[in-house]
Amino acid sequence: MRVGLEGLACDAQGDRKHHGGPEKALHHYARDHYPTWRQLIGPRALLDTPGAFGENLTTNGLTEESVAVGDTFRLGGALLQVSQGRQPCWKLNARFAVPDMALRVQQTGLTGWYYRVLEEGYIKRGDELRLVDRLSPEWTLRRLWRALYVDTMNLDELAAMSTLSHLADGWRGYAEKRLATRQVEDWSRRLSEGA
Repeated sequence: MRVGLEGLACDAQGDRKHHGGPEKALHHYARDHYPTWRQLIGPRALLDTPGAFGENLTTNGLTEESVAVGDTFRLGGALLQVSQGRQPCWKLNARFAVPDMALRVQQTGLTGWYYRVLEEGYIKRGDELRLVDRLSPEWTLRRLWRALYVDTMNLDELAAMSTLSHLADGWRGYAEKRLATRQVEDWSRRLSEGA
């Protein structure tokens, strides 16, 4: 499969305003999280194969605890860089038939992450995802998640987050806006359709 600057040539997003684009070219979700979801929401046929969370890539052994924004990976002929974590939306509620699934994903921090494509190329199932560079290993996706959703007005964390040049503009923008307004954005529309 060819990986271009906006993702897989064979892939499409129904909502280009909120999904896809250069900063969300590929979505990675840890296969390690699937057993946790079986415990939390019960058995679902959807959880029997990869792709339940809309991911393009899945692995074992990489999670939000160990992956950091700016981490750069070689996958087949493509070079990928972690751009941001995933912000779950209400479409997960419908997909899993769990009314608050998006909120649960956000609250657990088991969100997955997005890549930008630094070098286009071809990939195939079974290609090794090999770490080639770490720009800010201290800024794990778990730390970013904590700053956005748990310790939401930690001004020191927000200030540091706003300076990460390799963090997607949208996520840096959250930090900058909170610093300026001293308010946390309303997540209800994203988490619950029609809210």
